[in-house]
Amino acid sequence: MKILVAGGTGFIGTNLCTELNDRGHEVTALSRNPSDADLPAGVERATGDVSAYDSIAETVADHDAVVNLVSLSPLYQPPDEDAHERVHLGGTANLVRAAEDGDVDRFVQISGLGADPDADTEFLRTKGEAEAVVRDSHLAWTIVRPSVVFGDGAEFLEFTKRLTTPYVTGLPGGGKTRFQPIWVGDLVPMLADALADGTHVGETYEIAGPQIVTLADATELSYAAEGKSVSIVSIPMSLAKLGLSAIDPVPFLPFGADQARSLEMSNTVVSNDVSAFGVSEDELTTLGSYLGVDAAGRRKPSRPSP
Repeated sequence: MKILVAGGTGFIGTNLCTELNDRGHEVTALSRNPSDADLPAGVERATGDVSAYDSIAETVADHDAVVNLVSLSPLYQPPDEDAHERVHLGGTANLVRAAEDGDVDRFVQISGLGADPDADTEFLRTKGEAEAVVRDSHLAWTIVRPSVVFGDGAEFLEFTKRLTTPYVTGLPGGGKTRFQPIWVGDLVPMLADALADGTHVGETYEIAGPQIVTLADATELSYAAEGKSVSIVSIPMSLAKLGLSAIDPVPFLPFGADQARSLEMSNTVVSNDVSAFGVSEDELTTLGSYLGVDAAGRRKPSRPSP
C-alpha cells in the first residue's frame, strides 16, 4: 500500500513511518520541512503545507491511504490566535478534499481525547470540528483519539520539566490533572493496523495507556529517573489563569490561558479501545517502566527501546 503520513516528520510521525516501512508499505512523509527528519532510507519525503491545498493536492493523489498527524501542541501556546482553526480544521479539510479529488481510499485521522466542537479549549474544539469533516467525507475513514503519547523525543516529559524545578516546585491545582499516557511504541502498531484492516473503517477509537497518572505523578517519576526527588506545592488554578492572561505571563508557566483550561480536564478514557486491536492493557508499557523507575520511585537497571 502507498501511504502518505501528513506530519510524518514529527514525533509520532517518524515512528509511524518506520513501522509502516518495516511492514513493507511504500511510505511518504509529508511536512513543511522534511529534509532534516530522521527517517528510514526507504521512506520518501514530500514538502507541503496542509493549510495550503495547492501545495499538497498532487502528492496526496499519488497514494492509496492518508494518515493525518498534523497537529499543534495541546500543551503550549500556539504561534497566533488563528493557528488552531487554520491547522486542525483547515488542514484536515484540505487533506480530505485532496484525498477525495485524488481517489484515495483510506483516511486515518489522529485526533485527541475530548475532541468536541463544543469543547472548552481551542485545541479540542477545532479537533472536534476536524473530526466532523472526516466523518462527512466519502472516504473510508478511521478516527483515533489517543491520550498523551510519551517516548524519546516526546514533549510530555519535556513539558513537566519546563513547568517545574527539582526538589520543590509549584503546579497549577497541585498537579491533580489526570492523564493516561501511552508509549509511542505501543501506539504506532495500532495505527498501522487501522490502515490495513477494513474492520476499522467508520470507527472512532479512544486509545490510552495502562495507568492513570496525575501531572504531579509524572513530574515525580521524571525526576526520580534522574535520581532526584521533588515536592509539589499547589498553585491555585485561579492564580494560574490570572497570570496566564496577563501581558507578561508567570515565567514558570510556559503556556497560555487555553492551556490552563486544559489542565482542569482529565485526559483519560472510560473504556480503552486498545482491545479493538487485539491488545490488552496489561501488555502496554507504563510511564514508570519507560523511565526505568519502579512504583516506589527507585531507578531500575533498564527501560524499553523507543
